[in-house]
Amino acid sequence: MFAKINSLGLLGLNSFAVTVEVEASKGLPAFDIVGLADASVRESRERIRSALRSSGLKFPTSKVMINLAPADVKKSGSVYDLAIAVALLRVSGLVEDSVLESAAFIGEVSLGGEIRAVNGVLPMAINAQRSGLGAVYVPADNVREASVVEGLEVYGVSSLGELAEHFMGRKQITAAEKYVPSPESYFGTLDFADVKGQAAAKKALEVAAAGGHNALMIGSPGSGKSMLSKRMPTIMPAMTFEESIETTNIHSVAGLIDKNEPLVTARPFRSPHHTVSSAGLAGGGSVPKPGEISLAHNGILFLDELAEFARPALEILRQPLEDQKVTISRVAGSITYPCSFMLIAAMNPCPCGYYGHPTRKCICTPKQVAGYLSKVSGPLLDRFDIHLEVAPVEFADLSSAQKEEASSAIRERVQQARDIQNRRFKGTGITCNARMTSDILHDACPMTDDATDMLSKVFDKLGLSARAYDKILKVARTVADMDKSDIIEKKHIALAVQYRSLDRKYWSG
Repeated sequence: MFAKINSLGLLGLNSFAVTVEVEASKGLPAFDIVGLADASVRESRERIRSALRSSGLKFPTSKVMINLAPADVKKSGSVYDLAIAVALLRVSGLVEDSVLESAAFIGEVSLGGEIRAVNGVLPMAINAQRSGLGAVYVPADNVREASVVEGLEVYGVSSLGELAEHFMGRKQITAAEKYVPSPESYFGTLDFADVKGQAAAKKALEVAAAGGHNALMIGSPGSGKSMLSKRMPTIMPAMTFEESIETTNIHSVAGLIDKNEPLVTARPFRSPHHTVSSAGLAGGGSVPKPGEISLAHNGILFLDELAEFARPALEILRQPLEDQKVTISRVAGSITYPCSFMLIAAMNPCPCGYYGHPTRKCICTPKQVAGYLSKVSGPLLDRFDIHLEVAPVEFADLSSAQKEEASSAIRERVQQARDIQNRRFKGTGITCNARMTSDILHDACPMTDDATDMLSKVFDKLGLSARAYDKILKVARTVADMDKSDIIEKKHIALAVQYRSLDRKYWSG
């Protein structure tokens, strides 16, 4: 006999259809798997054989051949276990072809017959729906993740025995209800109200959040750089449903999904240690997994102690910051992950941390200061929209009983500015001012004559690059949006230029 069972594979974020073809014939009992399957797939023979025995199901005594089509695409992982097990149930006559035609099977089978969770269920479920399949059978721990997809019946399977009972009509498995995420939540106790003083820094980070701009903070130890950065998620605008799906896809592939709350509704905040490798940032492995920059997609990547990161790791950031995607090439092929993130970085001005401090003396030599700052290259520095000097906190601010502005109030203003941008860029695929492309930059950034004149003088006097010019214009557009102004005025340009002057102080030589 011959039958087909639908399954799905995954390469990076790209899901592809896999047809598990089963052919049973007379002859000595055998069980073979072909179709460019790697060792983990071939090992499924022993797992499934044991699982059937443990579930009280008879293993076919015929000669069984399994082919994973298309045969020219490499299959890896344990995701095909359930489909192969169903193929054997079909050979045993426990399931009819009519049941299999419109359903796909995804999951790992244990020796005891339990169905274990696998990574990447959401992109595979989306592909199943787009391919016209009506149902998908997934591990019970993945059922909420798959139920996010509209127009697809999702069945959560706990064991092979339970699935056999379902096919034989003894005990039906009911389709899962559509998952509705709970209201978004952030870091709970963290709030901008905890930060005393630093009004200028708070304003700059508010502008960064409103426009999706990259920001670099430099200041002495204890000035509050890390404290401010870790509270950035509390003022970020709400994610759209499309952004949630994109982000959840990446986290699903990486195996970072919570089975109870699988949909990512709060913008990611990734903060890798400065010892992270280049592969840890960009992604890698024999089967490339997403790195920190992809896990921060639609959220924030925070690099504390920027100058302590390895130079190659930092330079890897340059192209993804421009392209919003990273391509990892291996012998087996290339995988592209999206990485549209906000880069927030913090660093000291010198090894001892007190260069330029108003009261404490720096003990570093000029050569040490220059060497420390040179760890951040000019091209990388140029990719920061906002350069911010964080001054030491005054005693009067620390001892003040006056309450600081809460994150909720700041986030409300940020959301209003982002709503203006969403209306401006509707239908273009652009999500914020920082992602504006050069073809629409000038149409989206009309300026008064005074603003144009000021920007012209600043460009000539400071010798700005074309990238710096674009970034000043984008930041000024965000500042104008926060003022609810359609036209960029001179004061908006002045503030944007102020946010680009730090490199002249520390990196001018």
